[in-house]
Amino acid sequence: VQLQASGGGLAQAGGSLRLSCAGPRSAFSIAILAWYRQAPGKQRELVARVTPDDNTAYADSVKGRFTISRDNMKNTMYLQMNSLKPEDTGVYFCNADRRTWPAFSSWGQGTQVTVSS
Repeated sequence: VQLQASGGGLAQAGGSLRLSCAGPRSAFSIAILAWYRQAPGKQRELVARVTPDDNTAYADSVKGRFTISRDNMKNTMYLQMNSLKPEDTGVYFCNADRRTWPAFSSWGQGTQVTVSS
């Protein structure tokens, strides 16, 4: 399962960015989709996830600012990031994960988000 992330870039504090992650339809519709991020010198952390039936969960640090969504018709997942803070800076990775048959876990290549103060 190949995932393709895009949409990163440079934003000022308080600004917005939208990340996208595209993948094969066969995987997207049955997987839990998630965004992770990794800041310099830190471990990768879960930012947000969405289940096949559209249940969402967020890290406390992004609640109320970020919105994850999925469009199964377009085989694409999104992360709308508003009210960005410098601490949101990092490389963002998308992930598609399924624990039951057919099981798989795939990562996108990562996209850099830099928020300046």
